[in-house]
Amino acid sequence: MHRVEPSAPLLDVAALRTEFPILHRTVHGGKPLVYLDNAATTQKPNVVIDTIADFYRNHNANAHRAGHVLGSEVTTMFESARRRVAESIGASAEEIVFTRGTTESLNLLAATMSGRFERGHRRNIVISEMEHHANIVPWQMVRDRTGAEIRVIPVDDHGLLDMQVAEQIIDDSTAIVSIVHVSNTLGTANDVHRLSAMAHGVGAEFIVDAAQSISGMNIDVNEIGCDALVFSAHKVYGPMGIGVAFIRGRLMESLPPYQGGGSMITSVTFDKTTYAEGPLRFEAGTPNIEGAIGLAAALSWRDSLDMSSVIAHKHALTLSLTSGLASREGIRLHGTHQGHSGIVSFSVDGVHSQDLGLMLDAHGVAVRTGHHCTMPLTARFSTSGSVRVSAAVYTSTDEVDFFFSALDRALTVLR
Repeated sequence: MHRVEPSAPLLDVAALRTEFPILHRTVHGGKPLVYLDNAATTQKPNVVIDTIADFYRNHNANAHRAGHVLGSEVTTMFESARRRVAESIGASAEEIVFTRGTTESLNLLAATMSGRFERGHRRNIVISEMEHHANIVPWQMVRDRTGAEIRVIPVDDHGLLDMQVAEQIIDDSTAIVSIVHVSNTLGTANDVHRLSAMAHGVGAEFIVDAAQSISGMNIDVNEIGCDALVFSAHKVYGPMGIGVAFIRGRLMESLPPYQGGGSMITSVTFDKTTYAEGPLRFEAGTPNIEGAIGLAAALSWRDSLDMSSVIAHKHALTLSLTSGLASREGIRLHGTHQGHSGIVSFSVDGVHSQDLGLMLDAHGVAVRTGHHCTMPLTARFSTSGSVRVSAAVYTSTDEVDFFFSALDRALTVLR
């Protein structure tokens, strides 16, 4: 069968599932929901939902502005959330900028670091073939404004970065290396420690997109040695519309403001504006306060789990998915190095990915189809996109078995 038992102890998945109300709903006339689109967004536990509801019921006010009791409470809650985020990745609170998500975090970094290409000899940015569009398009905008060069580390047939090419193209003319930690399409985990050493070895800044790794790996920015790291709350059981840009202190001090408005200033006249120091300089306007507080609750919930058990559980699910797909005729896995990410993409000979996705949905199984915001990578493996299955801590082995049952029934119709 498709189940592969891990050597390490599994999580108590049944108990975890009781904390996620959406997992108990039905779709399409009473079919149980089998949610396998966690790389797109994770579901939210009661503690996150309740934390956000409590904010609006009992505390709603703006942060960093009013001196009344609600304003004081909210400012404390907001800055406590910043400290909680920092603690979860080994940073200091002064290095945490709240954004709308990974995409805005990368745009912030690209926009504020673009000045590096307007002077000096460092003229190139290194990314990889497996990047999300959010780690491609902002750098293309920088290139179009400044004339900088974009260099790309290719992906081999196993879904791994060609590190020999990386060593060749990361050189003394490289200003920035920006790489995804775990591919949202292939599930490949990249060797960010080695890439960090390559970047710093030539004096370049190193940025990590941790959107997919934040939920299932221990992240320590000092261990990685990155200069910046970004992620979204909704990928780690938190709310949508809030994200994080960790920017190391020395780098943050060198960056100009990203947007102008309230909060990011210390004084304003019609002749001159003086900007705030630290993360507030990059947080113009009213912040997503409830989002930050919800993210802090989500990280506390995640950190209450035993990470070795999380890794063991997701590794078992990944092996079950890859082995079950590989055993079926006409199915081609995209990449073969899946690790414990819980992310597996595949295509079926003669079947369009969207048609298969719709058939699976009719059985109550939610997966992602298409290019997954990684068009260059998807084109590397398929001309018609792929089907992506992605598990989370609350994904059960029974759900994986049901996915395969639904897949077999769908392919009987589509072939």
